[in-house]
Amino acid sequence: MSLVETPAPRNTDTQPEPAAPAPVRQLAVRFRSSLQQLLAFGSLIVLVIFFGVMNSRFLVPSNLSDILLSTVVIGLLALGATFVIITGGIDLSVGTGMSLCSVMTGVVLTYLGLPLWAGVVGGILMGALIGAVNGFLISFLKIPPFIATLATMLVAQGLALVVSGTKPIYFTSTEGFSNLALGKPIPGLVVPNAVFIFFAVAVLAGLVMSKTLLGRYTFSIGSNEEATALSGINVRNWKLWIYTAAGAFTGLAGVIIAARLNSAQPGQGMGYELQAIAAVVIGGTSLAGGKGSIVGTVIGALIMSVLTNGLRIISVPQEWQNVAIGIVILVAVYLDMLRRKETAK
Repeated sequence: MSLVETPAPRNTDTQPEPAAPAPVRQLAVRFRSSLQQLLAFGSLIVLVIFFGVMNSRFLVPSNLSDILLSTVVIGLLALGATFVIITGGIDLSVGTGMSLCSVMTGVVLTYLGLPLWAGVVGGILMGALIGAVNGFLISFLKIPPFIATLATMLVAQGLALVVSGTKPIYFTSTEGFSNLALGKPIPGLVVPNAVFIFFAVAVLAGLVMSKTLLGRYTFSIGSNEEATALSGINVRNWKLWIYTAAGAFTGLAGVIIAARLNSAQPGQGMGYELQAIAAVVIGGTSLAGGKGSIVGTVIGALIMSVLTNGLRIISVPQEWQNVAIGIVILVAVYLDMLRRKETAK
């Protein structure tokens, strides 16, 4: 018998495969992200064709303009929500926060009689303040985002009713305010000002996301918050700034919807937060954080508007419209779960 043991043969069938090189993994992640955006864009085209075949009035220029106009408010809320969700957080206060920003715009313009620019700035600053409160509660007091923004949602809802006296504030005495949303930059053009404002803000948000420290740290915090903190980045302060920036988008949405209706409706915002979150997820932003894009969010917002308008124009009852939108949200979340499982492999 030999005193030296012969090593057992290795079972090559059970050996783990070597990990792909880092550049290959990065390319795979980028491909999945681009694929998600292409799928969302393809879904948008399919919806447009479907509703156009079902009812020819859907493709009338005036109706397409209405779709773009209805995209503006949801899209602005979704742009802010994109930053928050990429960090791994959530913001349930955007709907009622938007109503409060509309009311504050009405207070500045109607009650105080200040110029138009002051009302716009006042509404945006009110949204930034709401976002800063959310950021403080989440970053410094360590309250979970769901609970913190749920509480802020209720506070904003109550304050909007209190400040307005539970009555709408009309802008009949503010000359040119409605033109901010409904005016046409070029005479005879069907597309109103609000649409151009939305796409300009979306481009700005994309630049912030890709070219600034705020954008880079947004992705870093969402990918691995602990590692980001260990690398010397003040995560608490940056989260505060991220939520504040997201709140500014909510404030602008409040100004635009007030200009569109020519009134501030204190009880209008409920439900908008769900549509905004749905638009973000449909556009490919992961609820787990660390992944997302502004382009995808814009596509997601367009899908929500096309779906709502299309169901209405083919005479689907309101209750079934809600059922359809709920199913779309479920499918989007499920696809996000599948994508995360594939990425984890």
